[in-house]
Order: sequence, then C-alpha cells, then structure tokens
Amino acid sequence: MRITPVVLAAGQGTRMKSDLPKVLHPVLGRPLVWHAIHTLKQVTDVKPVLVVGHGAEEVQKLIGEEARFAYQEQQLGTGHAVMQTADLLKGQTEYVLVSYADMPLLSAETFQQILDTQLQNAGPLTILTNIVDDPRGFGRVIRDANGNVQAIVEELHATPEQRKTRELNTGLYCFRADWLWGALERIPLSPKGEYYLTDLVGIAVSDGLAVQTVTITDPVEVIGINTRVHLAEATARMRERVNRHWMLAGVTIIDPQTTFIEVDVTLGQDTVIWPNTYLQGDTKVGSGCELGPNAVIRDTQIGSHCKVFASVLEHALLEDHVDVGPFGHLRKGAHLAQGVHMGNFGEVKNSYLGPGTKMGHFSYLGDATLGTDVNIGAGTITCNYDGKSKHPTEIGDKAFIGSDTMLVAPIKIGEGARTGAGSVVTKDIPPNTLAVGVPARKIRKMT
Repeated sequence: MRITPVVLAAGQGTRMKSDLPKVLHPVLGRPLVWHAIHTLKQVTDVKPVLVVGHGAEEVQKLIGEEARFAYQEQQLGTGHAVMQTADLLKGQTEYVLVSYADMPLLSAETFQQILDTQLQNAGPLTILTNIVDDPRGFGRVIRDANGNVQAIVEELHATPEQRKTRELNTGLYCFRADWLWGALERIPLSPKGEYYLTDLVGIAVSDGLAVQTVTITDPVEVIGINTRVHLAEATARMRERVNRHWMLAGVTIIDPQTTFIEVDVTLGQDTVIWPNTYLQGDTKVGSGCELGPNAVIRDTQIGSHCKVFASVLEHALLEDHVDVGPFGHLRKGAHLAQGVHMGNFGEVKNSYLGPGTKMGHFSYLGDATLGTDVNIGAGTITCNYDGKSKHPTEIGDKAFIGSDTMLVAPIKIGEGARTGAGSVVTKDIPPNTLAVGVPARKIRKMT
C-alpha cells in the first residue's frame, strides 16, 4: 500500500509575534517542520508533501529535497490546504496521512497506530483524539449515544454544552484516498470563510460511513505550537525525552533539569554530564567523558575519556584523553590531539595541537600548527593577523615557549627550541636553540 504523508505548514502563526515563519522556530536545535518530517520518515518511505504558504521560500530552502511542495496562496483553512495536494496525489496513492508541522512531539508509534487502524477498517478515515481537561482551543469530538463519532465541532462554533466535551480532535488523520478527493469538494464554507478539514467527519457520517478513532495515551505528544509559551513547553518535554533516552543508553546526567542536549547530538556510554551543560548541533561525544558543569559545546567532535569544564567549544575536534578548562574557548578549526591539556582562559582558533602538548593558561593560538609535547607558557600569543591577512605559526616537537612570548607570524619555531619569558619573536628559531629578548635574539644552541 502506498501511504503518502501530507504536512500542513502554510499558516502565518501570528500569535508567535515573529518575522520567522512559525514552522521554522526551533525545538532543541531543529525547526518544527524538521521534526514532523523526521518522524514521518520512520513510518513510510514515501516522500511527504508539504503544504506551504506564509514564508514558503524559507521553508522550501530549509527542507530542500526532503519533501515535495504544494502551495496554498490564500490560507482558507485546513480543508483548502489539503485540496492543494490533489494535483500531486490524485490517483498516485491509496492512503493520505495528514498532520501539522507545529506538533513536534508526535511519535512514530502514534503515526503507525493510526495507519494500522485505518488499514484494518473499511471506513474512509481514522482520526486521532485526545481526552484532557484543558482543551487549548482544539475542536470537540461529538459522539452519539452508542459512542459513534458524529462530528468534530471547532471550539469557535461549539455550543456551551459541546464545549464541555473532554475528547478533542488532535488534527492527525488517515484518509482513504479514493474517498478523500471527492469529499474535499463537498466541504461547506464556514462562517469564518474557511474550509475545515474536520467537516469531512460529518460528511462521512452523512454518507452512512463509520469514522474510526485512536485515542492517544500520552497527551504530551499532541502539544501544538501557537505561542512562544507553547514553544517553551514543547521544548521542555522534548528535552525530557532526549535526556531520558541518553540516560537509558548509559549516560549519567547529574541534573536533567539543567542539561540541554539537542536532537542531533550523540553520546558514548559512561559519559557524565554535569549541570548547566549545553550540547548543540552536530556534536558527537565518545565514551567515558566528563562534560561541565557550565559547558557549551556546539558542532564539536569529542573522543573518549575527555574532560571539558566550564568552557565553550565551537566546531572543534578533540581526540582521546584531552582536557579543557576551566574557561577555555575552542573556536572553529581547533584540533586537539590525544592527551592535550588546555587550561584556564586559553583560546584556540584554526590550529592543531599535537599529542601531549600543554597550554596551561592565559594564552591564544590562532592559525598555528604545534608538534608533539610542546609547552606553551602562560600569556603566550600568536600574533597571526597583520590587519589585512592571517599568517601561520609552526612550532616543532618538544619546543618550550616561555611565558608572555609574542610569536609574530609568519614564524617557525624549530624542534626542541626555547623562548625566554617576555620574548617577542619576529624571526624563525632553529631547532634546539634558545632565543630571548625584544626582539628575540638567538642566544645559544642547546644539546
């Protein structure tokens, strides 16, 4: 059976009070619409159709080849939105699975349950319902005395008696496609001037056809995003879900309430995460690491048995047994090889520090390449920018750079070379040579 997902993402989201289209607001590092598509991929391998309208170009640019697109020029309701997919899907699929792009917590298991229910029944549609005390603006599911679904009434048009109903329509549907296209043409125009997809329930009942329901067991899944309050609520729930996943996978999270792990992050077993730690973007962490407290790690690859304490890492690479911090800053292109130590108030940008190298404190290395077992004294700076261009610094194996050394790039420090404290190095230093002074002068060879 060909099952095609349709994701409604055309709304303006005026209650978000934002220039950014609602479906592009992020939850744990990924936009709402990404979450919707990512979950559907776990259910069907058919590329979804995304109905776009407000901010269509931005949404299409983000999603790219992950979906096909139907354009809803005028936002005339959910029924009208699904009508826009007819040219793409009519005669091309047996079932149409409709959901919203602003419900990021829906699980693949819930989608699968509604699909299985529809596939096992001859009726034209199955809907997902939710039983809660707080309706949050959702439409009410109206049943007859025998418990059969008769209609869905939007809250705006519901009577006081209907508003007491605790069973709500969540907005997730599975339709038999051969029935859907003709039924869409029969949706009446609402007093608000829109075509409601919910009216298909009443149309099916009027045709003598049964409407199936699946009642969700976890109401958190159907949190819809209409305001930034809802966005924060969904983010908190997603964070709980992600943190729980990693704890069950063997990661220790000391305080889940203050730990933020985005959805693309991966963590190795026996890693410990201390409070106020933020793991963002495409970050991958090996086993047996210790991260935080007070660490921000973004788009960074970390090997095994590393320690990062109260530091910021961005687009960096750490091999095994590296320790950073406190108050270290690794910027884009920083590569710390095995066993590197980078202490407090150090900064590294676009540089390679070889195995066993030590950079204790209060130093900056930019556009530099360091060999094995180099010692960087406190206050050392690579002067890599001349106001127009960046220049490289090369430091050989086992070199010893004295405290407060200024390395004026481009410069090469040979293997085993040393600089005296406070030196300003403007010329290359040969291997095994001591240089001191301002500007630094070669004093003697060292055996």
